[in-house]
Amino acid sequence: MPLSLEEIKKTHPDLYKAFSSLPDGQRHLDHLLEIDGYWEMLEKPVPEVIIPSSGLPADITPNSEYDLIYAGGTLSLLHAGVMACTYRRKVLILDRHEPAKSTRDWNISRNELDNLVRTGLFTESEIDSTIVRRYKAGWVEFFKPDGSQKRLMMQNVLDCAVDADRLLGIAKEKILATPGCTVLSGMTFLCCYRFPDYVIVKAEDREGRVFYYKTRVLVDVMGILSPIAMQLNQGIPQTHVCPTVGTIASGFENVDYEQGEILVSTSPAEMSSRKGRQLIWEGFPGSGTQYITYLFFYDEVDSPNDKSLLALFDTYFRILGEYKKPGRDFRIHRPVFGIIPAYFHDGFNRTREIADDRIILFGDAASLGSPLTFCGFGSMVRNLPRLTADLDRAMAEDALSKENLEKISAYEPNVASMANLMKYMCYNSATDEPNFVNDLMNEVMIVLDSLPSRYRQAMFRDEMKFDELMAVMVRVAWRYPRVVRATFEKLGIPGSLGFLKNLAGWAFSPSR
Repeated sequence: MPLSLEEIKKTHPDLYKAFSSLPDGQRHLDHLLEIDGYWEMLEKPVPEVIIPSSGLPADITPNSEYDLIYAGGTLSLLHAGVMACTYRRKVLILDRHEPAKSTRDWNISRNELDNLVRTGLFTESEIDSTIVRRYKAGWVEFFKPDGSQKRLMMQNVLDCAVDADRLLGIAKEKILATPGCTVLSGMTFLCCYRFPDYVIVKAEDREGRVFYYKTRVLVDVMGILSPIAMQLNQGIPQTHVCPTVGTIASGFENVDYEQGEILVSTSPAEMSSRKGRQLIWEGFPGSGTQYITYLFFYDEVDSPNDKSLLALFDTYFRILGEYKKPGRDFRIHRPVFGIIPAYFHDGFNRTREIADDRIILFGDAASLGSPLTFCGFGSMVRNLPRLTADLDRAMAEDALSKENLEKISAYEPNVASMANLMKYMCYNSATDEPNFVNDLMNEVMIVLDSLPSRYRQAMFRDEMKFDELMAVMVRVAWRYPRVVRATFEKLGIPGSLGFLKNLAGWAFSPSR
C-alpha cells in the first residue's frame, strides 16, 4: 500500500515537513515511492513480459496499429519525435503518468544541444527557448579536513540549465501534429506478444481497462523500472546505481548564479549505513532566482546500504544547510529525484542486453550512459541522430531481428571505460579510510589542473580519448600510489580484469 505523508511524519520528519509545504506533495511522494519499488523489484522473480505469440488469446483484435510503440513518455519524446516528424513513422507513446513530464531537470552544454537541431526536430530558437540559464563556469571540489582541497574550474561543461518539461513538451506537440501519431497518458505497459512480423502490446489505463496495440517495433524507454530490461538481463539490469534527490528552490543565501557546482563533497563518508556512503552535492543556477541542488551517492546494486530515495531525501533536507543555507524566503518549487543506472560490461564490448527480436531499449532502460556526469539525457542527446537514422534504416530493410537491433545502441567504448571510474567512488568502510573518495578525487583534480583544459572538459563531458585517460591515470597513480591497491580492493581480480578488457576494447575500437 502507498504511504501517505502523515504516515512518514515520524519516520522521515524532514521529508514530511518539506513535502507537506507543497500543494502536490502527496503526488510527489507517490511517484518517489513508485521509483523506490525498484529495490523490491530486484528481490522478486524475474517477470515474463515478452510472451510468445501462442500466449495471445485467440479473440483479441488490436485497437490500432503503428510502426513504433514507445513504452515510457519521457526521453522517448525526443526519439519518437524524430521518427515521427523527420522519418514520417506512425508512432504511439504510452506512459503511466503524464507524458513529457520529468522528475528531473537537465544540464548540458550548448554545443551538445545542437544534436537536437541536426535531427530536424527542433529549431535553434526552440532549443534556446528551453535554456533557462547559462552560467559562465563550473567547478568540482572534494572535501579535505585541512581545507587544502583543489577547486577545479572549467568552462563549457554542463553550463546550460534546460527546462526538461518545455523541451519534451515541444516534441510532444510536434508528434501530436503528425498524422497517425498518438500520445496516451495513464497507460501502463503490461506485456507484449511477439510474432514473426510484429508485436502486440498489452496496456492498461487508470480505470483498469485493457487495450491491445499492434506495432512493427516496440521501443522500451521505461527507465530503471523496465520489466523488459529485467527479463532480458535475467534480473540483473544494473550493476551499480546512483540514487539522486534534490529540489528546484529559491531563497538560498549567498548563491552564485554565474557558476555551476558540478561535483562537491562537504564531509568524509557517512558511516551510518552498513557499508558507508560518500555523499556528493551538485548545484546549478536555474530560472530567475531558482537554484537546483542534488544530493547523491554511488553504490553497488547489491550492497547492504539503504539506497531508498525516501531515506536519502530525508537526509537531504536534514543536511541541506551544510551545503546551501536556506534563507528566510526559502521556497521549494518542486522536488527532483531518480535512480541513475550504471552497468559494468565485463568484456571487450557491450555485454548488457539491450534488444530482442522487434524490441529495442533506449535511455535508462538500456543503461548505457555514464553515471558520473553525463547520464541518460546527455547520452540520448549525443546519440540521437545515429539512433534514429539507424532505426529508420533497419525498418526500411525489415532488419528487425535481435542481431540487427542490438547494433543500434548508445554504447560508446570510452563511456564504458570511464564509467568504471565510478567504482572508485563507491565507498566501502571495510577497505577505505573515511576520506578515501575525497582524497583520491582531489588527486585527480590536481592532475587535471596541471594538464591543458581540454582534459578536464573531455572527462566531464565523457569525451576523453584513450591516450588522454592513460595520461591522467598514470599521473594519479604516481601522485597517489594508494589507488593501485584500491583498484584490487574495490574491483577484485574479476573486476580488474574486466576493467582491462574494457580498456582493450576501447583501444582497438574504430571509434577511438
